Amino acid sequence: MKALRLLRDSFVGRFPEEQRTMAVKMAWQEFWGKASKYLSRDDLVRCGEAVVYAANAHASQKRLSGEPYIIHSIRVASILADMHLDCETLVAAFLHDVLEDTETTPQDLEERFGEEVSLLVDGVTKLGKLRFKSFEDYQAENLRKMFLVMAKDIRVVLIKLADRLHNMRTIHALRREKQTRIARETLEIYAPLAHRLGIYQIKRELEDLAFKITDPEAYYDIRRRVRKKLPEREEIIKKAIEILEKRLAEEGIEAYITGRAKHFYSIYEKMRRKNVSLEELFDLLALRVTVENVADCYTVLGIVHTIWKPLPGQFDDYIANPKSNMYQSLHTAVMGPSAEPLEIQIRTWRMHWMAEYGIASHWRYKEKR
Repeated sequence: MKALRLLRDSFVGRFPEEQRTMAVKMAWQEFWGKASKYLSRDDLVRCGEAVVYAANAHASQKRLSGEPYIIHSIRVASILADMHLDCETLVAAFLHDVLEDTETTPQDLEERFGEEVSLLVDGVTKLGKLRFKSFEDYQAENLRKMFLVMAKDIRVVLIKLADRLHNMRTIHALRREKQTRIARETLEIYAPLAHRLGIYQIKRELEDLAFKITDPEAYYDIRRRVRKKLPEREEIIKKAIEILEKRLAEEGIEAYITGRAKHFYSIYEKMRRKNVSLEELFDLLALRVTVENVADCYTVLGIVHTIWKPLPGQFDDYIANPKSNMYQSLHTAVMGPSAEPLEIQIRTWRMHWMAEYGIASHWRYKEKR
């Protein structure tokens, strides 16, 4: 452990002095903590060489927030490390802006990091140059298709999504009018793209960050009302978890049960789509049950339906019939404790990873085989 920490810190020591801020060091430590859980020492060294190269290439460049530019590159790589993406993708993430913002050429990258990384960075740079005058002139659906066609390697799109997510997290440094344009683009292009690829973890955050900017009044109204309603809902969820945990233990089924909060933009969309008030929605909080195998999913479903009465027309089997983006789970709704409707999702751990990270999970399981 000490040797790895010394190795980690040795790379920061090779950054230009102005890049060695506390924020940069903390971002690098966070990335290293995530990546060291699944990458080999050689892969970590490769990531370290990439971040040193990027730090020196970006040298004195700063973000609009005033932070050293390299912090953005590190944060983008860190988002991808959450998905356990492969070393080449992480290396390309550190370098994703060097072709556009520095004197570095594709040949430089190929000589230093190999053809695969050079092609990934070049792909991200080309995607970044896609521009359109208005949402009306350039249909969002067409742009999403262009993204997928232009990216011969889907990892290019994953890096671009992580890049957009970090830019949305730090958007408040921009002028208000630019914030609104980028937030709209995020809702119309990037969030649906994340959905198409099944990466719900990124989709949810992109939507909420963009929603807060495009319609702050609706965002804060929903947030206030949800928080007001949460204490009573959390009590129901707590009670439901206790009941289900006890019953599953009696049946000898190992399961991890959590409450699942709906994100604000999906609440807003559901209210608009169904033309109902927030008070009429029953799935602001729901249960998620994660088990080891598919057989246990159906066993748990049967047990849930014996404990609580199922609500008509609320069952969906996405295990037998997966969604087009590979999403799988069992969905049901029952009349739960306190005679309150309760939504329940049941899935395996593999399905859970797929549900959160979609196509990105391909690399996790490919490497495990």
